[in-house]
Amino acid sequence: MEATPVRARLGSALEWLIAAAFLLATVAVATLIVRELRTAPRAAGSATEPAAVSLPVGVPTRAISVPVLLLLDGKEVRVGQSVDHVSRALGRSSEVGRQLADRGALGERLTRFYEHNGTRFVLVFEPFERNGDLRVAGIYLQ
Repeated sequence: MEATPVRARLGSALEWLIAAAFLLATVAVATLIVRELRTAPRAAGSATEPAAVSLPVGVPTRAISVPVLLLLDGKEVRVGQSVDHVSRALGRSSEVGRQLADRGALGERLTRFYEHNGTRFVLVFEPFERNGDLRVAGIYLQ
């Protein structure tokens, strides 16, 4: 007869422990949800700011960056090509407007505007290493 009340007390205590664990788990999940709801708008808003700041001077804000530009006459421009290679491939007659210069992370950065066979685009040249040659660092379609 004594075993029954001990089992009843242990069973009741076990039920209370399980209920408390579920309550703590519910509070923890609710806290995580509230934290995500608070931080989500800030994360989405700050993701667009660095992209606008990192654009070189003169590049339109709505320009689209591409790694390779295939032109209608079969010529192509790729990220990493030198200024001399691009000048030989496209010629000076494709350049429109003026060249803009600013300071990049590793040295002088040049922004040139081109129109070749009806395709308008912007090339950004900058060194890939300190005191290195200028290479295509960005191709932007307007």
